[in-house]
Amino acid sequence: MQKEQADPNTTASTSGHRHVPGGYHGNYLSVNLGPDDQTSVTAQRVSIDPSVLRRFLGGSGLGTWLLLEHGSATCDPLSPAAAIAFVFSPLVGSPLTTSAKFAVVSKSPLTDRINDSLASSGFAIAGKSVGCDALVVTGQAASPSILVIDQDEVRLEPAESLWGATCSDTQRQLTERFSSGWQFAVIGPAGERLVRYATISHDGRHAGRGGSGAVLGAKNIKAIAVRGTKTCQWAAPGDLLQLAKAMSKKSMGSATDKYRELGTATNLLLFNRLNTLPTRNFQQGYFEGAAALSPESMSIARKRTRAYCAACTIGCEHIYALSDQEGADGVRLEYENLFALGPLCGIGDPDVVLNASRRCDDMGIDTISAGGTIAFAMECVQRGQLDQPWLRFGDGVALLKAIELIGTGEGFGRELAQGSRRLAKSIGGDSIRFAAQVKGLELPGYEPRSLQTMALGLAVGTRGADHNRSGAYEVDFSARADRHDLVPATAALAIETEDKAALIDSLILCKFLRGIFTDFYGEAAEMLNLVTGWETTADELQCVSRRIITAKKWFNILAGWTPDEDTLPARFLNQPLPDDPAAQLDKQQLSASIRMYNEQRGWSPEGWIDRQHLEDLGLACFDRRAMGFEVACVSSRR
Repeated sequence: MQKEQADPNTTASTSGHRHVPGGYHGNYLSVNLGPDDQTSVTAQRVSIDPSVLRRFLGGSGLGTWLLLEHGSATCDPLSPAAAIAFVFSPLVGSPLTTSAKFAVVSKSPLTDRINDSLASSGFAIAGKSVGCDALVVTGQAASPSILVIDQDEVRLEPAESLWGATCSDTQRQLTERFSSGWQFAVIGPAGERLVRYATISHDGRHAGRGGSGAVLGAKNIKAIAVRGTKTCQWAAPGDLLQLAKAMSKKSMGSATDKYRELGTATNLLLFNRLNTLPTRNFQQGYFEGAAALSPESMSIARKRTRAYCAACTIGCEHIYALSDQEGADGVRLEYENLFALGPLCGIGDPDVVLNASRRCDDMGIDTISAGGTIAFAMECVQRGQLDQPWLRFGDGVALLKAIELIGTGEGFGRELAQGSRRLAKSIGGDSIRFAAQVKGLELPGYEPRSLQTMALGLAVGTRGADHNRSGAYEVDFSARADRHDLVPATAALAIETEDKAALIDSLILCKFLRGIFTDFYGEAAEMLNLVTGWETTADELQCVSRRIITAKKWFNILAGWTPDEDTLPARFLNQPLPDDPAAQLDKQQLSASIRMYNEQRGWSPEGWIDRQHLEDLGLACFDRRAMGFEVACVSSRR
C-alpha cells in the first residue's frame, strides 16, 4: 500500500499569502496514479488563483478550466494521461438548499468531446472537507484499487475483491470496510469493462452521461473514498442563513410541486398527448402503452416512497417497489429512464422498465444511452440490417438481456457498449441516418421535430444531445416561440437557457430551483457575495456563463471539433413526425438558426472562436498554449 502526504504548503492560503474568498479552499488536489512504476501515488495541493475562481466559480466551469490546464483535450480519454476532475463549488457545505452537489468533468470516451456530469450526495460535502475545491486524477493504478483520501493522506488500497461487484454491493462493502465519516464514489462492472457510457455512482445517485465511469475504470480505480474535517468560512454567515431560510421556503412552494408530487416522470403523459414522446427509436412521437407506465398509474399499483438528496428540501426522488422482488430495495423512477427503457424500446410493461432501470443502476450504465443504443439496434433488426433476431421492439426479455450483455461484455453486448454512433459505423449502410445521437451522445426524451427550439439546443450542445445543458424545451412550452417553427430569432432564447444552465451548474444548485427566482442573475450574485465576500453583479455572472460555454467550445475545438458535428441525424431533417404532420424540421432553418446562435455567441458563423474573443473573455492563456493548433484551424477554413 503506497501512501502520499498531500503537501499543505502548496495551498493558496499559504502560498504567496493570497486572500482566499469565502466558500473556497483556494487549491485543488492533484493525484497521479503510478507515474513511475505503476505502484505508487503522488498527491499535491495546487494553488488556484482567486481570479480563476471568480471567472469560473466551481462545478462545470472550474472543471473545464482544470481540463484545459491539464491539456486533456488532445488526450485519449481512456489513456493514463487523461484527467478526470471531481469539482465542488463555493456553495457546498453552506446552508443553501440543494447545494450538496459536485461535477465530474472529463473528456468523454463516448463523444471524444468535453463531458460534465453533475450529481448530489454526501460525497460533495466530504470531498470538499478534504480541504480542496477539486480533485483531479491522472495516471493508472497497476491493479484494481481504491483511491483513499483521508484529508492530507492519499493512498491506494487493493480492490480485487470488489472487482466485478455491482455499484450497490460495492457501496455496501465499502461502508462495512471503512469506519463512519467516509463517502464513496464507485463504478460498477460497466466501468470496469470500459463501457463508453458507464456511470459513477455514489449512495445510489449517478454521474450518468458521457462515460465518466469508463474513464475511472481505465485508471483501475474501483472507488474513491474521501474523509476530511476542513471547513470554509462564509463572508456573511448571518445574512447567508437568512437567505437560505427564504430559499428553502420558496423551494417548498408551487414552483416545485410537480417534483414533490410525482417527480419528473409526470412529463410522460403530457409529452405523449403532444406527440413528443420518442417511441421506437424516434419513429413515432406517441406510445400507445404510456398510461400503464405513468407515475399516476404506478403509484396506485405499487408502493412508492419519497426521498431527498443531501441538503435538499424538495424531495424529488420517487422510489417504486419491484412487485416481483419482495423486500428488495426500490427503484428511483425519473422521466429519462422511464422514456429510454420504455417507449423508446417499445416496452409498456412497468415491471420490465423498473427492472431494466435497476439493472442499469447496478451495472453502472447510463439509462439514456443504454436505451438509445438498444432501440437503435432494434430498428436495425427491424430493417434487416442487423442479424440479432432476438432483439426486437416490445420484447422485455430482450431488453433485459441486452442490458446484461452490455454490463458483462459478452456477445453482442461488446458492440452495444460502444454507443449508437460507433455501432452505426460498424453496421454501415444508411444506419447512421437514424442513429439518434449528436456528437455520439444519445438523444434524451424530447422529440426535436415537435420541440424545435430544443432541436437547436441539442444540435449545438458542447456535450452532445443534452437536455441538462440546454433548457430550450422551456421556450418551446412557452408563448415565446412556436415549437413547430424554428426561426433564427429563437437562437437568442436558446442561448438564454444555456447561459442560465451554465451558471447553475457552476454554482452548483439544482435546476429544479430555477422556478423560484424572479431575477436569477441578481439573486445568484447576492448568494455568491454572501458566501465569498465578492461584490459581483448580475452582469458579471452573465459574462461568467458566456466564458464557461466558450471555454467548453474551445476544449472541443482543441479535441478536433468541426462544424458538421453541430446538427441532428438525417431522420429529424425534412422528414415529418408520423403522429404530427406539422412537426417537420427544415434542414435549412436549422442551419440558419445554428449560424445565428454562433454569431450571437461572438463566434464565427461556422462556430470557430477567434483570438480576440478568447482575449475578451479572459481565455487567452489557453489560446497561447494551443497557438499552433489555432493557426492550423484558421488556415484550414480559408
